[in-house]
Amino acid sequence: MHQITRGQWNGYETLILHSDTLEATLLPALGCNVIRLWDKKAERDVLRTPAESDLDYYMTKPYHFGIPMLMPPGRIRRGRFSYAGVDYQFDQNTANDNHIHGLHRLQAWTVANESVQDEICSVTCTLLTAEDNNWTRQYPTPLELAMTLELSQGKLTQKLVIQNLSDTNAPFGFGTHTWFNIDGEPDRWNLKVPVTGIYELDEELIMTGRTEPLQAFDALNHGLKLTGTNFDTVFSIGEHKPEAWLTRDDGYRIRYAGNEPFFKHWVLYTRGEADEIICIEPYTWLPDAPNLPFDQETTGLIELKPNEPVELILDLDIINP
Repeated sequence: MHQITRGQWNGYETLILHSDTLEATLLPALGCNVIRLWDKKAERDVLRTPAESDLDYYMTKPYHFGIPMLMPPGRIRRGRFSYAGVDYQFDQNTANDNHIHGLHRLQAWTVANESVQDEICSVTCTLLTAEDNNWTRQYPTPLELAMTLELSQGKLTQKLVIQNLSDTNAPFGFGTHTWFNIDGEPDRWNLKVPVTGIYELDEELIMTGRTEPLQAFDALNHGLKLTGTNFDTVFSIGEHKPEAWLTRDDGYRIRYAGNEPFFKHWVLYTRGEADEIICIEPYTWLPDAPNLPFDQETTGLIELKPNEPVELILDLDIINP
């Protein structure tokens, strides 16, 4: 039965979208993060879910749980770049005085709409960046963000619509830092992600502008067993479709895909050798995109034109054997 119910996480209201096979928990008040995806049939948490005791950690690094949205994703050298005659200075919040993972953290989103129709339940939340002083001092162009979360049977869909409310063009990048559980059993899981190359990183983990061959990681194009893998790696998808498959040896499958032509890059991250989790991160732009010696077609930087909305879509399918 498809329905929407309400719950609590550390005193903050959650909205729980239910289908016959999945439950998705949304936390609008702290970044509009999907903090839990429960597979009823397999009786497992699909995502790394914060416990009540994780509140302090979540408030410091909300992008370490669930499906956090990154605007923009990745690092920016010294947090500084220029675009269309405007200088941007983001907070220098990581090593070497660089910036990481964008301006969207713990903002409270407004629940604008809830709907249950036939076998689809959905929630739409909105955010006006002009109402966030911390955002506007770093990114002065006012944006309206609307995120719709839809659940239909075994599919969870995120639709983010971005609208530039100013009269000048502005740069935009988006990604998610999606934490998939592999349950301490990396030997049972393989990952297929069609990719064509690796973007070289320097000692500060920032793009150099050069690409490298896949070598052993070419196995990602056919299915790479996660045993012994250690990822903090940025990949190009080339002309491939932006679609990843995470498969367990009993036929349990997870499909994660973005809409074209926007999602051009994947980041894979295991936080050391793969054990409990693997982060599969679809990005529209390359980290440090505005500073790279590539054109926008290559970096994926989205130029937001006044009053021309851009819609980004991510589908997450759970396929039980």
